[in-house]
Amino acid sequence: MTDERGGDAEAVDSVLVALADPTRRRLLDLLAAHGEATATTLAERLPVSRQAVVKHLAVLDAAGLVSGNRIGREVRYAVRPAALDATARWMGALAADWDRRLAHVKRVAEGEPG
Repeated sequence: MTDERGGDAEAVDSVLVALADPTRRRLLDLLAAHGEATATTLAERLPVSRQAVVKHLAVLDAAGLVSGNRIGREVRYAVRPAALDATARWMGALAADWDRRLAHVKRVAEGEPG
C-alpha cells in the first residue's frame, strides 16, 4: 500500500509498531551508540533476558530497522537507518501539512484573506 506522498505505508506502519515498545527503542539506542552487538551483549545492558532481546531484535529486523550478520556462532546486529529515515520523512511531511492547515486556521481566525 502506498500513501499519497508516494511512501510505503506498510513499511512506515511496521516501523511505528516496532518503535512503540520502549525496550526496542532502547535496543536501537544501544546499537546506534555502540555499533554492532550480539543479543547477549545487548541483554547485559537491559533488564530483560537474552531470549527477550532476540524476540525484540526480530521485530526490529522485520521492520527493517536492524540487520543481523552471522559471524561463526554469533549474530551481530547493527542499525539499518533507511527505514527510520523513510519514516522520519513521512512524519516531516505530515507535520508540514498540519503546519499549513494551522496557519490557514490562524489566518481565518484573524480575519486575513486567504
